[in-house]
Amino acid sequence: MKRFIVTGGFGFIGSNLIRHLLNKNYKVLNIDNLSYSAQKYNLIGINSKNYKFKKIDINKKKEILKVLRNFKPNGIFNLAADTHVDRSIDNSYNFIKNNILGTYNLLEALRLFEKKIKLIHISTDEVYGDVPAPKRSYENSPYIPSSPYSASKASSDHLVLAYVRTFKMNALISNCSNNYGPRQFPEKLIPKMIYNILNNKPLPVYAKGKNSREWIYVDDHCDALIKLFFRGKVGEKYNIGSGFNCSNLFIIKKILKIFRKKNLKIGKKVKIYYVKDRPGHDFRYAINSEKIKKSLGWKCKTNIEKGLTKTIDWYINNRKFFSSISKKLFIKRLGTI
Repeated sequence: MKRFIVTGGFGFIGSNLIRHLLNKNYKVLNIDNLSYSAQKYNLIGINSKNYKFKKIDINKKKEILKVLRNFKPNGIFNLAADTHVDRSIDNSYNFIKNNILGTYNLLEALRLFEKKIKLIHISTDEVYGDVPAPKRSYENSPYIPSSPYSASKASSDHLVLAYVRTFKMNALISNCSNNYGPRQFPEKLIPKMIYNILNNKPLPVYAKGKNSREWIYVDDHCDALIKLFFRGKVGEKYNIGSGFNCSNLFIIKKILKIFRKKNLKIGKKVKIYYVKDRPGHDFRYAINSEKIKKSLGWKCKTNIEKGLTKTIDWYINNRKFFSSISKKLFIKRLGTI
């Protein structure tokens, strides 16, 4: 039976990935430092004998090494990271500490471990920077990060590739587009809009809402990551995206349309309004994912209508998710300088 470590397993993508791995009857060890965005609610109902959790910061190299020797994993999915761009604008320290130094310490622990373990380092399409339409970023496109967040992820990617070349590390990198789905912390666009609609609050949109993102449903991302472990080539980079781009305004209007289609109440205060843009805000991200499609046979299965409907249904049926989080962590706008 395969054994996996998921770092950041109480986070959005990590918790969904853990459920996928357990559904395939793999053994999973969740390593998480339980930072502000780590929600124990995300793994509520998990009672499998194949699941274990250890509270560890990946910056604690000796503790990571001890876990590697005791658990003896076949693979590690590194999802331990600070990810919200606005927070990186307000205070970039945690992004440097967790995204760069955390990756370094994880790599060092793996280097010191006696056996080869396959590391899937999960990164972002934001490392490529602004991409004017109709262009898309490829795996060999230059890194042009614009925010402290994307710069920290770009740095961690370079570290991983350096360890592959210098120390023959058994690692590869995935660069994924914007994820959405159940269990996402409500500082991000889609869960924030759903929360505001459910609580009769206005819907703030940066600038005129024309910034374009490529959206992928989290289950499709998880499927791709598992394929990368089994068939991805060491030292390679793989873009993971749906190919579907749209504006932030389109997403918000689509969410409202689904609420109306379901005859769900929309309060009088639920109105779109425009706010000052984020400093250094990239206008468009878009990636080419043909490499993973052709080489691994992966494809995105969930269109935006289906994905948003499933996402809205989950938040409606799991309102305790919102109540389990301090409102101070996601109500106030960040990243205004």
